[in-house]
Amino acid sequence: MLVLIVHIFIFVQLAIPFKRKWCLELMKIPVGVSACVIGQKVRFDGGHKRASFIEKKLSEIFEFRATCPEVGSGMSIPRPIIRQVQTSEGIRILGSKDSSLDVTDKLQSYADNLIPSMTQLCGYLVCAKSPTCGMERVKVYNPEGTGCTKSGTGVFTGKLMNEMPWLPIEEDGRLCDTLICENFISRVYALYDFYQNVKAPFTAKQFIAFHSRYKLMLMASSPHAYSELGQLLADIKKQNLDKLFIEYRQLFMDGLKTISSRKLHTNTLMHIQGYFKKKLNSDERQAFAELIHDYRKGEVPLMSPLTLIQHYLQKYPDEYLEQQAYLNPHPQHLKLRYSI
Repeated sequence: MLVLIVHIFIFVQLAIPFKRKWCLELMKIPVGVSACVIGQKVRFDGGHKRASFIEKKLSEIFEFRATCPEVGSGMSIPRPIIRQVQTSEGIRILGSKDSSLDVTDKLQSYADNLIPSMTQLCGYLVCAKSPTCGMERVKVYNPEGTGCTKSGTGVFTGKLMNEMPWLPIEEDGRLCDTLICENFISRVYALYDFYQNVKAPFTAKQFIAFHSRYKLMLMASSPHAYSELGQLLADIKKQNLDKLFIEYRQLFMDGLKTISSRKLHTNTLMHIQGYFKKKLNSDERQAFAELIHDYRKGEVPLMSPLTLIQHYLQKYPDEYLEQQAYLNPHPQHLKLRYSI
Protein backbone atom coordinates (compact mmCIF):
# COMPACT_ATOMS: atom_id res chain seq x y z
CA MET A 1 0.00 0.00 0.00
CA LEU A 2 2.84 2.35 0.90
CA VAL A 3 4.54 1.74 -2.45
CA LEU A 4 1.30 2.63 -4.25
CA ILE A 5 1.03 5.84 -2.24
CA VAL A 6 4.60 6.76 -3.13
CA HIS A 7 3.93 6.26 -6.83
CA ILE A 8 0.85 8.47 -6.57
CA PHE A 9 2.92 11.13 -4.80
CA ILE A 10 5.55 11.02 -7.53
CA PHE A 11 2.85 11.57 -10.13
CA VAL A 12 1.57 14.52 -8.11
CA GLN A 13 5.11 15.83 -7.79
CA LEU A 14 5.46 16.03 -11.55
CA ALA A 15 2.27 18.08 -11.75
CA ILE A 16 2.75 20.31 -8.68
CA PRO A 17 6.27 21.70 -8.15
CA PHE A 18 7.81 22.58 -4.81
CA LYS A 19 6.78 25.98 -3.55
CA ARG A 20 10.43 27.03 -3.65
CA LYS A 21 10.45 27.39 -7.43
CA TRP A 22 13.63 27.94 -9.38
CA CYS A 23 13.35 31.38 -10.91
CA LEU A 24 16.75 30.32 -12.26
CA GLU A 25 15.02 27.88 -14.62
CA LEU A 26 14.32 30.83 -16.88
CA MET A 27 17.98 31.76 -17.04
CA LYS A 28 20.97 29.87 -18.36
CA ILE A 29 23.91 29.58 -16.01
CA PRO A 30 27.37 30.47 -17.38
CA VAL A 31 29.51 27.34 -17.42
CA GLY A 32 32.86 26.79 -19.13
CA VAL A 33 33.39 23.72 -21.30
CA SER A 34 36.10 22.10 -23.38
CA ALA A 35 35.05 22.91 -26.94
CA CYS A 36 35.46 19.36 -28.25
CA VAL A 37 32.98 18.05 -25.66
CA ILE A 38 30.11 20.01 -27.22
CA GLY A 39 30.95 18.93 -30.74
CA GLN A 40 33.37 21.56 -31.98
CA LYS A 41 35.96 20.03 -34.32
CA VAL A 42 39.04 21.24 -32.54
CA ARG A 43 40.88 18.04 -31.66
CA PHE A 44 44.35 17.20 -32.96
CA ASP A 45 42.85 15.16 -35.81
CA GLY A 46 40.18 17.70 -36.69
CA GLY A 47 37.50 15.74 -34.89
CA HIS A 48 35.51 16.24 -31.71
CA LYS A 49 34.59 14.32 -28.57
CA ARG A 50 30.91 15.19 -28.36
CA ALA A 51 29.17 14.13 -25.15
CA SER A 52 25.47 13.86 -25.96
CA PHE A 53 24.22 14.47 -22.41
CA ILE A 54 26.28 17.64 -22.12
CA GLU A 55 25.55 18.97 -25.59
CA LYS A 56 21.82 18.25 -25.59
CA LYS A 57 20.56 18.07 -22.01
CA LEU A 58 22.85 20.43 -20.14
CA SER A 59 22.80 23.03 -22.91
CA GLU A 60 19.16 23.58 -21.92
CA ILE A 61 20.19 24.95 -18.53
CA PHE A 62 23.79 26.10 -19.04
CA GLU A 63 25.12 28.89 -21.23
CA PHE A 64 28.31 27.19 -22.35
CA ARG A 65 31.48 29.24 -22.77
CA ALA A 66 33.58 26.94 -24.93
CA THR A 67 37.34 27.02 -25.28
CA CYS A 68 40.11 24.79 -26.54
CA PRO A 69 43.39 25.74 -24.87
CA GLU A 70 45.42 24.13 -27.63
CA VAL A 71 43.69 26.05 -30.42
CA GLY A 72 43.44 29.16 -28.27
CA SER A 73 47.19 29.15 -27.70
CA GLY A 74 47.80 29.17 -31.44
CA MET A 75 48.07 25.50 -32.37
CA SER A 76 46.61 24.43 -35.70
CA ILE A 77 43.83 22.00 -36.69
CA PRO A 78 44.97 19.33 -37.33
CA ARG A 79 48.15 19.36 -35.26
CA PRO A 80 50.79 17.02 -33.83
CA ILE A 81 49.73 14.92 -30.84
CA ILE A 82 51.09 16.26 -27.55
CA ARG A 83 51.56 14.64 -24.17
CA GLN A 84 52.85 15.37 -20.69
CA VAL A 85 56.46 14.39 -20.07
CA GLN A 86 58.32 14.37 -16.76
CA THR A 87 61.61 16.21 -17.29
CA SER A 88 64.34 17.61 -15.06
CA GLU A 89 62.51 20.95 -15.35
CA GLY A 90 59.21 19.46 -14.27
CA ILE A 91 56.29 18.33 -16.41
CA ARG A 92 56.44 19.69 -19.94
CA ILE A 93 53.92 19.40 -22.79
CA LEU A 94 55.87 17.94 -25.70
CA GLY A 95 55.15 16.48 -29.08
CA SER A 96 54.39 12.77 -28.89
CA LYS A 97 56.51 11.97 -31.94
CA ASP A 98 58.79 15.00 -31.85
CA SER A 99 60.01 15.86 -28.36
CA SER A 100 61.58 19.07 -29.68
CA LEU A 101 58.04 20.45 -29.94
CA ASP A 102 57.46 22.11 -26.57
CA VAL A 103 54.17 24.02 -26.18
CA THR A 104 54.22 24.26 -22.38
CA ASP A 105 54.90 27.98 -22.13
CA LYS A 106 52.36 28.76 -24.84
CA LEU A 107 49.62 26.84 -23.04
CA GLN A 108 50.49 28.31 -19.65
CA SER A 109 50.47 31.83 -21.05
CA TYR A 110 47.06 31.23 -22.63
CA ALA A 111 45.67 29.99 -19.32
CA ASP A 112 47.18 32.91 -17.41
CA ASN A 113 45.54 35.39 -19.78
CA LEU A 114 42.13 33.71 -20.01
CA ILE A 115 41.36 32.58 -16.46
CA PRO A 116 41.08 36.09 -14.91
CA SER A 117 38.17 36.77 -17.29
CA MET A 118 36.27 33.69 -16.09
CA THR A 119 35.42 34.72 -12.54
CA GLN A 120 31.66 34.75 -13.15
CA LEU A 121 31.56 31.16 -14.37
CA CYS A 122 29.63 28.83 -12.06
CA GLY A 123 31.16 25.57 -13.27
CA TYR A 124 33.45 23.99 -15.83
CA LEU A 125 33.25 20.74 -17.78
CA VAL A 126 36.53 19.43 -19.13
CA CYS A 127 37.66 16.70 -21.50
CA ALA A 128 39.00 13.68 -19.63
CA LYS A 129 42.58 12.43 -20.12
CA SER A 130 43.60 15.47 -22.17
CA PRO A 131 47.14 16.78 -21.44
CA THR A 132 45.62 20.28 -21.39
CA CYS A 133 42.09 19.77 -20.03
CA GLY A 134 42.11 16.53 -18.00
CA MET A 135 41.12 16.95 -14.36
CA GLU A 136 42.92 13.89 -13.04
CA ARG A 137 44.75 10.70 -14.04
CA VAL A 138 46.35 12.31 -17.10
CA LYS A 139 49.23 10.23 -18.47
CA VAL A 140 52.69 11.55 -17.61
CA TYR A 141 55.43 9.86 -19.64
CA ASN A 142 59.05 9.34 -18.70
CA PRO A 143 61.63 11.18 -20.87
CA GLU A 144 62.31 8.07 -22.92
CA GLY A 145 58.63 7.59 -23.67
CA THR A 146 58.81 3.97 -22.58
CA GLY A 147 56.33 4.20 -19.74
CA CYS A 148 53.90 6.49 -17.97
CA THR A 149 51.96 7.07 -14.79
CA LYS A 150 48.38 8.31 -14.60
CA SER A 151 49.25 11.06 -12.17
CA GLY A 152 48.88 14.28 -14.14
CA THR A 153 46.42 17.13 -14.42
CA GLY A 154 45.86 19.04 -17.65
CA VAL A 155 47.95 22.21 -17.73
CA PHE A 156 44.91 24.44 -18.32
CA THR A 157 42.61 22.70 -15.85
CA GLY A 158 45.37 22.57 -13.24
CA LYS A 159 45.75 26.34 -13.40
CA LEU A 160 41.98 26.79 -13.34
CA MET A 161 41.65 24.67 -10.18
CA ASN A 162 44.52 26.55 -8.57
CA GLU A 163 43.22 30.02 -9.42
CA MET A 164 39.52 29.29 -8.80
CA PRO A 165 39.45 26.53 -6.15
CA TRP A 166 35.78 27.18 -5.35
CA LEU A 167 34.63 26.46 -8.92
CA PRO A 168 32.78 23.16 -9.58
CA ILE A 169 34.86 21.31 -12.18
CA GLU A 170 34.05 17.90 -13.62
CA GLU A 171 35.14 15.65 -16.49
CA ASP A 172 32.77 14.68 -19.27
CA GLY A 173 32.96 10.92 -18.72
CA ARG A 174 32.42 11.10 -14.97
CA LEU A 175 28.96 12.57 -15.50
CA CYS A 176 27.84 9.04 -16.40
CA ASP A 177 27.98 8.39 -12.65
CA THR A 178 24.58 9.50 -11.32
CA LEU A 179 25.92 10.62 -7.94
CA ILE A 180 28.77 12.64 -9.45
CA CYS A 181 26.44 14.21 -12.01
CA GLU A 182 23.84 15.23 -9.43
CA ASN A 183 26.52 16.61 -7.13
CA PHE A 184 28.15 18.67 -9.88
CA ILE A 185 24.90 20.21 -11.11
CA SER A 186 23.78 20.92 -7.54
CA ARG A 187 27.04 22.78 -6.90
CA VAL A 188 26.72 24.80 -10.10
CA TYR A 189 23.22 25.93 -9.11
CA ALA A 190 24.32 26.67 -5.55
CA LEU A 191 27.20 28.87 -6.71
CA TYR A 192 24.94 30.69 -9.16
CA ASP A 193 22.39 31.22 -6.39
CA PHE A 194 25.17 32.60 -4.20
CA TYR A 195 26.27 35.08 -6.87
CA GLN A 196 22.68 36.17 -7.51
CA ASN A 197 21.85 36.81 -3.86
CA VAL A 198 25.10 37.81 -2.16
CA LYS A 199 26.26 40.88 -4.05
CA ALA A 200 28.29 43.99 -3.31
CA PRO A 201 27.63 46.11 -1.41
CA PHE A 202 27.40 43.13 0.92
CA THR A 203 25.11 43.07 3.95
CA ALA A 204 24.86 40.67 6.85
CA LYS A 205 21.25 40.03 5.84
CA GLN A 206 22.36 38.66 2.46
CA PHE A 207 24.71 36.12 4.02
CA ILE A 208 22.26 35.02 6.70
CA ALA A 209 19.35 34.60 4.28
CA PHE A 210 21.45 32.63 1.81
CA HIS A 211 22.98 30.40 4.48
CA SER A 212 19.57 29.71 5.96
CA ARG A 213 18.37 28.28 2.63
CA TYR A 214 21.34 25.91 2.40
CA LYS A 215 21.47 24.56 5.93
CA LEU A 216 19.85 21.24 5.08
CA MET A 217 21.93 20.78 1.94
CA LEU A 218 25.10 21.32 3.97
CA MET A 219 23.80 18.96 6.65
CA ALA A 220 23.34 16.25 4.01
CA SER A 221 26.74 16.83 2.44
CA SER A 222 29.20 17.87 5.14
CA PRO A 223 28.22 18.24 8.80
CA HIS A 224 31.69 19.67 9.41
CA ALA A 225 31.15 22.46 6.87
CA TYR A 226 27.66 23.00 8.28
CA SER A 227 29.17 23.61 11.71
CA GLU A 228 32.14 25.63 10.46
CA LEU A 229 30.00 27.98 8.37
CA GLY A 230 27.59 28.45 11.24
CA GLN A 231 30.46 29.53 13.48
CA LEU A 232 31.80 31.81 10.74
CA LEU A 233 28.50 33.68 10.56
CA ALA A 234 27.92 33.75 14.31
CA ASP A 235 29.93 36.97 14.70
CA ILE A 236 29.13 38.40 11.28
CA LYS A 237 28.62 41.92 12.64
CA LYS A 238 32.30 42.05 13.56
CA GLN A 239 33.59 40.90 10.19
CA ASN A 240 34.80 42.58 7.04
CA LEU A 241 32.09 41.47 4.61
CA ASP A 242 34.34 41.68 1.54
CA LYS A 243 36.71 39.18 3.14
CA LEU A 244 33.78 37.13 4.41
CA PHE A 245 32.50 36.75 0.83
CA ILE A 246 35.77 35.08 -0.20
CA GLU A 247 36.03 32.87 2.87
CA TYR A 248 32.37 31.85 2.92
CA ARG A 249 32.34 31.00 -0.80
CA GLN A 250 35.33 28.67 -0.44
CA LEU A 251 34.09 26.90 2.69
CA PHE A 252 30.59 26.60 1.27
CA MET A 253 31.69 25.12 -2.05
CA ASP A 254 34.18 22.80 -0.34
CA GLY A 255 31.36 21.51 1.84
CA LEU A 256 29.06 20.80 -1.09
CA LYS A 257 31.83 19.03 -3.00
CA THR A 258 31.45 15.95 -0.79
CA ILE A 259 28.92 13.59 -2.33
CA SER A 260 26.14 12.96 0.17
CA SER A 261 25.94 9.47 1.62
CA ARG A 262 22.76 7.53 2.27
CA LYS A 263 23.46 7.87 5.98
CA LEU A 264 23.72 11.67 5.82
CA HIS A 265 20.61 11.93 3.66
CA THR A 266 18.79 9.75 6.20
CA ASN A 267 19.89 12.00 9.07
CA THR A 268 18.70 15.05 7.14
CA LEU A 269 15.34 13.45 6.35
CA MET A 270 14.89 12.61 10.03
CA HIS A 271 15.72 16.21 10.87
CA ILE A 272 13.01 17.36 8.47
CA GLN A 273 10.64 14.84 10.02
CA GLY A 274 10.95 16.74 13.28
CA TYR A 275 9.36 19.83 11.74
CA PHE A 276 6.17 17.83 11.13
CA LYS A 277 6.11 16.11 14.51
CA LYS A 278 3.16 18.06 15.90
CA LYS A 279 1.30 18.33 12.60
CA LEU A 280 1.07 14.77 11.28
CA ASN A 281 -1.44 12.22 12.50
CA SER A 282 -0.27 8.80 13.60
CA ASP A 283 -0.72 7.20 10.15
CA GLU A 284 1.19 10.00 8.46
CA ARG A 285 4.02 9.80 10.97
CA GLN A 286 4.26 6.04 10.44
CA ALA A 287 4.28 6.40 6.64
CA PHE A 288 7.03 9.02 6.87
CA ALA A 289 9.15 6.94 9.24
CA GLU A 290 8.76 3.78 7.12
CA LEU A 291 9.70 5.57 3.93
CA ILE A 292 12.84 7.05 5.51
CA HIS A 293 13.70 3.56 6.77
CA ASP A 294 13.16 2.10 3.31
CA TYR A 295 15.43 4.74 1.82
CA ARG A 296 18.11 4.01 4.42
CA LYS A 297 18.00 0.34 3.44
CA GLY A 298 18.32 1.21 -0.25
CA GLU A 299 14.84 -0.03 -1.19
CA VAL A 300 13.55 3.28 -2.57
CA PRO A 301 15.31 6.29 -4.15
CA LEU A 302 15.79 9.63 -2.42
CA MET A 303 12.97 11.06 -4.53
CA SER A 304 10.43 8.95 -2.64
CA PRO A 305 10.79 10.53 0.83
CA LEU A 306 11.32 13.94 -0.79
CA THR A 307 8.03 13.55 -2.63
CA LEU A 308 6.26 12.63 0.58
CA ILE A 309 7.73 15.74 2.19
CA GLN A 310 6.31 17.78 -0.66
CA HIS A 311 2.89 16.23 -0.07
CA TYR A 312 3.03 17.09 3.63
CA LEU A 313 4.13 20.65 2.83
CA GLN A 314 1.04 21.01 0.67
CA LYS A 315 -1.07 20.07 3.69
CA TYR A 316 1.05 21.63 6.43
CA PRO A 317 2.98 24.63 5.07
CA ASP A 318 6.27 25.49 6.73
CA GLU A 319 8.06 28.60 5.48
CA TYR A 320 11.52 27.46 6.60
CA LEU A 321 11.28 24.08 4.86
CA GLU A 322 9.67 25.45 1.72
CA GLN A 323 12.65 27.66 0.98
CA GLN A 324 15.28 24.96 1.60
CA ALA A 325 17.53 24.35 -1.41
CA TYR A 326 17.92 20.72 -0.32
CA LEU A 327 14.37 19.96 -1.39
CA ASN A 328 14.84 21.41 -4.87
CA PRO A 329 18.52 22.02 -5.70
CA HIS A 330 18.10 22.02 -9.49
CA PRO A 331 15.31 21.98 -12.11
CA GLN A 332 13.01 19.01 -11.59
CA HIS A 333 12.79 18.05 -15.25
CA LEU A 334 16.39 16.78 -15.05
CA LYS A 335 15.16 13.99 -12.72
CA LEU A 336 18.62 13.71 -11.16
CA ARG A 337 17.35 12.32 -7.86
CA TYR A 338 15.19 9.56 -9.26
CA SER A 339 17.98 6.99 -9.13
CA ILE A 340 20.01 7.95 -6.06
